[in-house]
Amino acid sequence: MILNALRAREAQAIEQAALALLAGDLIGLPTETVYGLAADANNAAAVAKIFKAKDRPADHPLIVHVAEASEVGLFASEVPAFAQALMSAFWPGPLTLILPRRPEVAAVAAGGQLSIGLRCPSHPVAQALLKRALALGVQGVAAPSANRFGRVSPTTAAHVAVEFPKTETLDLLILDGGPCEVGIESSIVDCSRGMPVLLRPGGVSRAALTHVLSACGHPLVSPEQATQASTQQAPKASGTLTAHYAPRAQVKLMSLADMQAAWLKWAASQKQVGPAGQKGQLALYVREKPAFLPFDGVNAAHAVKVFKMPDSADASAHRLFADLRQMDEPSTVEIWVQSIPLSAEWEGVADRLRRAAA
Repeated sequence: MILNALRAREAQAIEQAALALLAGDLIGLPTETVYGLAADANNAAAVAKIFKAKDRPADHPLIVHVAEASEVGLFASEVPAFAQALMSAFWPGPLTLILPRRPEVAAVAAGGQLSIGLRCPSHPVAQALLKRALALGVQGVAAPSANRFGRVSPTTAAHVAVEFPKTETLDLLILDGGPCEVGIESSIVDCSRGMPVLLRPGGVSRAALTHVLSACGHPLVSPEQATQASTQQAPKASGTLTAHYAPRAQVKLMSLADMQAAWLKWAASQKQVGPAGQKGQLALYVREKPAFLPFDGVNAAHAVKVFKMPDSADASAHRLFADLRQMDEPSTVEIWVQSIPLSAEWEGVADRLRRAAA
């Protein structure tokens, strides 16, 4: 059931969702990054429902969402000064911090680890829900992306409804907060090993993180640098597996030149198979018009569709998952994506596409 949380009935929708969390139920939650599948982070049975619904490994930790930075102490046993600086600069917003976990809280949500990922989302519906849930006694909300594990993240309430249709065991209440503004998941910085380690690029750029951390004397380091500098084991983190964010169709990343060579083979194979026995549809996701194709948009003879990737990194991040879902029709067998720029602002999009193609 989708509840519109942006119009006249917002208060009733928020109340209903907060009571559902208190009762140990799951809800679909809009954030500025992607929609989450949410449960009371301290209710082990409720959190277990998330893992089951997503078919997610129980040792792959979830991110816990809080309404304000002041609530971090409910879950974290220690907050380094550089983590405080990041919270002051980017919360509420698309940044997750991994911190040492208080041993008595959220063990299931943390995947059994001694650390925990925490985030304060900026979406007004998420903020309203987290504050109302806190007033009812729900101290934090575990909310991974509301999709089947490893698949494309949802950026609208309708995407969530498709991922989790009503069944005898799950009738998901979904708060509709409109399309997600950022469109890809949060950046994740590990703060549990005495240094800030960027584990996943996302809604906060590397440059912005580096600027804040440099001001307090802590360079942002890579996972490889952290492994060399620390004897502590790196924590697992949400959305950092090699293969992730994947449509059903195979994703291939290539330059326009490589795309042209691949297209010649594809077109030849389609001619050999013939219209009655086509191998399936091909989708191209490009920023520039592929000059080697003799059509605009759709070529019925070769079952090809062309989709335009936005020119800017921010716009591309905003559209990425929705576009991948649109391209991933039942008849689509491959999605060819034009190689994206190597500049820093495209890092988050590049990360998601690499994992989708892995």
